[in-house]
Amino acid sequence: MAESLRVKAVVEYDGTDYQGFQLQAAAPTVQGALEKGLRAIAGEPIRVIGSGRTDAGVHAQGQVVHFDIRWGHPLPALQRAWNASLPRDIAVRGLEAAPAEFHARFSAVSREYRYSLYVGPERRPLVQRFAHHLPQALDALAMAEAARELCGRHDFSAFGRPPVGTNAVRTVYRATWQGQGEMLYFDIMGDAFLRHMVRIIVGTLLLVGMGRLTAPDVRAILLAGDLNHPQAAAPACGLCLMRVNYR
Repeated sequence: MAESLRVKAVVEYDGTDYQGFQLQAAAPTVQGALEKGLRAIAGEPIRVIGSGRTDAGVHAQGQVVHFDIRWGHPLPALQRAWNASLPRDIAVRGLEAAPAEFHARFSAVSREYRYSLYVGPERRPLVQRFAHHLPQALDALAMAEAARELCGRHDFSAFGRPPVGTNAVRTVYRATWQGQGEMLYFDIMGDAFLRHMVRIIVGTLLLVGMGRLTAPDVRAILLAGDLNHPQAAAPACGLCLMRVNYR
């Protein structure tokens, strides 16, 4: 029998029809689909550990997972077999052997997310699964100025809750807006994120773009550390986990 091998995998998925990444007993999840596929290949239960949770409806281009498997064949064969057993909205983009101490979550040093907005008068059926539609114009320069207030190491209690414990201190390395035609993209990189943090940040910055808040207001919200401020979390459809970085 082959020895157990720790495998690191990069996974892409359309999260529209899933209740997030994390395994749930009675709901479709990405982790559940990945584990079901591996069990069909290995003939035994295999636990898949992700770099982090994504909310219901959130997508990923570069989610990283790890798992241990007894596999006596080349890894490309495992990737082909796994992809063949997965639904069409989930795909394994790459596999590699990893050291036994590698952990998809705890070994990560930073994560990168992108939030996509379509700004235009009419809805776009071929875009709306992956971008939030807003019919009104936004002040992108004001949103970019406000986003810079979030960079650095701060207590982000005003923008989410920790998945465990009470520590809400996180480091944001980059928070930028860029435009491309009718599309606007918010890119953010941090060491880790609170639950709903990126979506609440985007919802707050959209109020800046609408002229209802200013950059100093966002700074004051950050310093106050209170979730009870004028914001609504941006819809999940626009959010995508782009990349997880390791040393």
